Amino acid sequence: MNPQATQPVRIGPNDVLRFFLELFAFFSLGLWGFVAWAPPFNFVFGIGAPVFAIVLWALFRSPKAVIRLDPFGKALVEIVIMGSAALSWLVMGQPIVAIVFGIVAVISGVISGRKEFS
Repeated sequence: MNPQATQPVRIGPNDVLRFFLELFAFFSLGLWGFVAWAPPFNFVFGIGAPVFAIVLWALFRSPKAVIRLDPFGKALVEIVIMGSAALSWLVMGQPIVAIVFGIVAVISGVISGRKEFS
C-alpha cells in the first residue's frame, strides 16, 4: 500500500500564493507579447509566450508533471518562467511591478523549495 495515497493533501497559504503567481506570470508574458511587439508578431508572442510557459510548467513543474525532475531542475524551470515574467514588466517600462513580483516570487519559491527538501 502506498503511504502517500492515504495522506490528505494539504494546501497552505504559500500554495495559494504560488498558484496566483503562476497565473500572473502567464498573464505577464501574454501582455508583454501583445504590448512589446508590432503586428503581426504581437499575436505570435502574445499567445505563444504564455502557451510555451504553461507547457513548460505542465511538463516539468506541476504537481502531476509528465517529466519528473529533481528539486534543482524544478527550481530552474520556475526561475526561468518567473524571471521571464519579471523581465517582461521591465521591458514594458514597469520596474516597480517587476521588482515586487520578483521579490514575492523568490520568497515564495524559497519557502516551497525548503518544504520540498524537508
